Amino acid sequence: MGASSRVWIFDLDNTLHNASAHIFPHINRAMTAYIQRHLAMDEPQAQALRQDYWRRYGATLLGLVRHHAIDPRHFLRETHDLQVLLPGLVRQRGLKAMLGRLPGRKLVFSNGPQHYTEALLDAMGIAGCFDAAYSVERVRYRPKPEPQSFRHLLRQERLVPARCIMVEDSLANLATAKQLGMGTVWVAPESRGQLRRPPYVDVRLPSILDLPKAQGRLLPGTG
Repeated sequence: MGASSRVWIFDLDNTLHNASAHIFPHINRAMTAYIQRHLAMDEPQAQALRQDYWRRYGATLLGLVRHHAIDPRHFLRETHDLQVLLPGLVRQRGLKAMLGRLPGRKLVFSNGPQHYTEALLDAMGIAGCFDAAYSVERVRYRPKPEPQSFRHLLRQERLVPARCIMVEDSLANLATAKQLGMGTVWVAPESRGQLRRPPYVDVRLPSILDLPKAQGRLLPGTG
């Protein structure tokens, strides 16, 4: 398969930008506060429930929908306030240029809501680098790492998994991508150096900016 026929599927948070610095702490606090208000819990209870659902389902949202009939649209609006989140965006210099050097189609696949995903791509100046952006709404509120979410994206874009390369910081999401037949790139800073590269990860990079140099290291079946 030629490089130009590849399809790169990028995670958003902690892959295209550093969400852990400011944005994730804000979202976590907003989710905890939402659970407090709507489920009549105190802060420790709400925080424990949020973390439990995140571990069990890959997203707090899914647990709230399944067990408490929370309206997902309302939850996502209330917990992803752009006026609060955008000032905390940590951009990566050189990201747009790197994406421009990468041959093939490019998609974004985020567990965040559509308004958040689009706003961050716009703020980073890279929205035009991607052919499509998939949020949790676009995969019917089935977040990664659920295989159904990946399959929905593949169907919508008419993609063959063997042509796709998933670029992610989450090992759980990469495991699903590999099970479906995709190539996998793990974006893991040096601070996570104690973690070994699992067998379902084709390439590990300390920075997404190293991606063009690593193309030749992808497995033959994906490149």
